[in-house]
Order: sequence, then C-alpha cells, then structure tokens
Amino acid sequence: MDKIKLTIDNKEVEVAKGTTILDAAKTIGVHIPTLCHMKLDDMGIENKPGGCRVCVVEVEGRRNLAPACVTEANNGMQVNTHNMRVINARRTVTELIISDHPFECLTCAKAGECELQDLAHAMGIREIHFEGEKSTYREDTSPAIIRDLDKCIMCRRCEMMCNEVQTVGVLSAINRGFNAVVSPAFEQNLDHSACTYCGQCVAVCPTGALTEVDHTPAVIRALSDPTKTVVVQTAPAVRAALGEEFGLEAGTLVTGKMAAALRRLGFDFVFDTDFAADLTIMEEGTELLDRLTRFLEGDKEVKLPMLTSCCPAWVKFFEHQFPDMKDIPSSAKSPQQMFGAIAKTYFADKQKIDRKDLVVVSIMPCVAKKYECGREEFAVDGNPDVDFALTTRELAALIKLSNIEFNALPDEDFDKPMGESTGAGVIFGTTGGVIEAAVRTAYELHTKKELPKINYTELRGMEGVREATIDFDGLPIRIGIAHGLGNARTLLEDIQSGKSHYHAIEIMSCPGGCIGGGGQPYHHSDSSILKKRQKAIYSEDERKTIRKSHENTYIIKLYEEFLEKPMSEKAHQLLHTSYFDRSTQFEQED
Repeated sequence: MDKIKLTIDNKEVEVAKGTTILDAAKTIGVHIPTLCHMKLDDMGIENKPGGCRVCVVEVEGRRNLAPACVTEANNGMQVNTHNMRVINARRTVTELIISDHPFECLTCAKAGECELQDLAHAMGIREIHFEGEKSTYREDTSPAIIRDLDKCIMCRRCEMMCNEVQTVGVLSAINRGFNAVVSPAFEQNLDHSACTYCGQCVAVCPTGALTEVDHTPAVIRALSDPTKTVVVQTAPAVRAALGEEFGLEAGTLVTGKMAAALRRLGFDFVFDTDFAADLTIMEEGTELLDRLTRFLEGDKEVKLPMLTSCCPAWVKFFEHQFPDMKDIPSSAKSPQQMFGAIAKTYFADKQKIDRKDLVVVSIMPCVAKKYECGREEFAVDGNPDVDFALTTRELAALIKLSNIEFNALPDEDFDKPMGESTGAGVIFGTTGGVIEAAVRTAYELHTKKELPKINYTELRGMEGVREATIDFDGLPIRIGIAHGLGNARTLLEDIQSGKSHYHAIEIMSCPGGCIGGGGQPYHHSDSSILKKRQKAIYSEDERKTIRKSHENTYIIKLYEEFLEKPMSEKAHQLLHTSYFDRSTQFEQED
C-alpha cells in the first residue's frame, strides 16, 4: 500500500494514500471535533457529508479552510488543526448551528448526551452573536420514536443508518436551503411509513432530534398505585451494558445489582426475560424440527429455511418489504411477548391476581419493543400482555432519579419461577445466540443423544453474514446468520431467487444483535464496546449451571402444569402469532 507523509501540528505523520486529514490526525492522538462524521469500521461504511464544517483545518498554501473529514491527505501537506483562525471558524460555525436550535437543554431528552451541547461547552461558547428566524417543524410521535426536527442539524447520520446499514429507506434529506431537514418522504409521520423502529437512527443522532418514546412516567404511576401488582422482566443484553451508565467498563456484568436495583424501585416481582428465551427455544426449536421432519418425508409445501422471529424490528421489516415471505419465519412470539402472555395467565392465576391489576414492565435494549408491546394482536380485550417497555438508558435514569447507589448494591437473584433461566437464554442477547441456543435443544430432541459439545463457536462472531453446518448425528443442518437489516435483506433476496441453501436463519436487526440495540447506552459506533458486551454475554452463559433450555426445571414444570407440550393447542394460542402484509397498508389508508 502506498504511503504518504504529512505534518499535522508540527508532527510528522505517515499514513496510507487516500487517508483523510481527520483519520491521519487520529493516528497521532490529535482530536478534531466533528458533528456529521461517523465511521463504522466493521461495516466499511462512513458518513462524511462534510456539511457541518465543524472539522475545518488550515492547510498551508490553501486559501480557504478545509473540512478534515472529506479532505484527502497529500504528501508534504502542512496542516494546522487548532490555530486561532481555525478556532474562530469553528466557533462561528457552531454558533450558527445553535442559532437555529431550540434552547430547551433543561428539558431535552438528550441533555447530558448531546454532542452539540458538548461541542459548545468545549469551545467555550457562552453567547450567540447571530439572531434571526428559526426553522420550525411539527413534532412527530410514533409508537416508539419521537422526531423533534427543530433539533435536527442535518448531520445525516440517521439517513446513513436507515439507508446504507439497515436498507429500510425511510429517512432522507428533503426540502432545500433553510428548510432542509431529514425526514420521511413528504414529511409524513414515521408510523405512516415503513419504519421498523429499530432505533439505530436514535442511537447515532447527536442531538435530541430523534429519541425514544419514554414509558417511565407510566411506570412510575403504576409503581405508585397500591392496587396494582407490578412485575418486571429484564432482557439478556441489558445486564452486559447497564453498568456503563454508572461508570463501569463496557462488558461489566451487573446482573445481580440490576435485580437488586429493580427491587428497590418497588417492583413486586423481579423476573428475567431469559426464562422466556428458554420457552421460546422450546417452541421455536420444536417448530424447526417439525418442518425439517416434514421436509425429509417429502412434504413439498413445508417452508424452509425457517427464520427466527424474536426481533420486532425485523418482523416489521419483512412485513413491509418481503410480505410474500411472511409464512417463512417461525410463528413463535418474541421472548418479551411470551413472558407477558405467561405472566398474565399462568402466573396471574397462581398469584390470584386479576389480569387488569397485573402490570408487566420490560427492560429492553431495544426501541422497537415499545412498538411491539402495543401491537393489537398482543392484547386480550384491549389489555396488553406487556404494558410498558423501558430501554436500558431509561432504566439507568430511573435508578439515578431514585437516588440508588447502584455500584454499592449487593448482588441479588431473580424471583422464581419466571426468573430461572439457562445459559441458552442469556446468549439471546448477541448475534448468533438465538440459533446456538436452538441448536443445543434441537440436537438433543432430534437425536435423543447428549450434545457432543456445548459451545458452537462456529455460530459466533461479528461478521454481518455468517454460515455454518451443524451435524445432527448424520443430518447436516445448514445455518445462516445475519445482523443488521441490510445483511438480512441479502439473505432474503437469496431465498426469493431460490439461491438459499439454508435450513434455518437467525436474523437480528441491530449491529451486533441486542447488545447493539437502539436503547442501549450510546456506544458512538465503537465496535470494541459491542465486542466487550458480547464477551460478557458468553461469560454469563459459561457460569450457568444449566446451559440448555429444555433442562430448565421451571420450563418443564410450566409445560406439565399448564402448556402440556411444545406446539400444543394451548401453547399455540398463547405463544405463537401470525404476520401481516403491510406493503400496501398506507395506500389502503389513503
């Protein structure tokens, strides 16, 4: 690879030809502020529109200042990144951006996490010297995401995530000049679009233009109501990231402290979504074996490959964009919804609680879970199986609001019966985890033999699309794995064209799976943080006494006392669902 040499702030730098000034500066520890720039190294994707002009630098011999994120470094170049001319320009640009921005920092959902706020503080901006008309837009509240476009700074990061990474294609720049903004076409509402509510736009937005719908006030009201019994479930990926909100290193497991904190918040029962993940494996694994058996017996109508169905954003993606394939995914509900269905039937009956007096709260790494718990099919006479969903960030904020010293809490266990889980349940939190958990159970159910190994490392990793063949005692099972909806699209298009050779495919919407969910602590596209969270998930699996879903004693008891067997009529009624063609939904409404 050709190398070039340049000088940045009187330091000589050698980098590969084609490197930008911004990246060259990083190699020697020189920080150049940016707003619009974002780089996803693992995906080979970079957002560098060069529009914000916050990253300008002085290149000797060049008349105007150069945006570092889009200016290629050249041999012999002399660059000044922080002289007075550069600082003055950056301050002016930042003031101009702020002059068209609401002054609502005290009540903004992104306060304390706002990159524009941080930039203003770093530059010492204490007053704005520019006054004039402000661009204004209507606020749009969907079931999961709030768009406050008065706070949009046109960095277009969300557009990159929606179009290039997720390939959903909902967000784009519209209008021109002063009225330009990133929005769905014709400024329509998100809930009138093909938005999947994956929340990746929320995860990368530098300001409060995109935030999640906050269920915290409703949860506080429920916890304050003495007539309600409030139970909480916690998703597997939350325990690997929540500690980051309290100053702990990424990947620090805080399972026991999280359970303790939830009790101190006043929840009557503290349960684990991992229990429902084990239940999901029983249903989904049995469904896969049933399809495979019928296929091997010559049934030409059986639908293969079977696709996992745990992710609500992924479900909404194929309902909008691949409705002809809606009978291919497993009919099993997600663990969140299975938990709610069992909590408001089996558990409520055991506790002698009326369904309407039982409130189920989820702690999720996912923004789309807010949308999922509101889907009409997941309610009985208008009463939802899951009432409210809080993100990992929202739980952290509630703990802080309650003056709980999180890091000083003792480790506590989840309550029984719906707090008992296996290692297979916890690995649901990372890409490859659902299908590995399914393999652990499906192998033993099919062969009636003990697994030759428990860790299927060939199913693990962070590559966007992976594949492996697992030997079911002479029966080769071909498995595909994708995380990120753009990668999912690749596999779906292969199925449509008849090129797919898989028996089963796991799909998760977010990069890294749930560990990279839109409701997790902001990781600012740092893939090393996702890898640390993933490592934590697998370490929790390793230390579990039981690591196969079908060996969970409380799951066994649930079937004996209530569900009879996997895929029974009662199990199908409570734990399975159907999907809808949403491709023409809005045409019909119009």
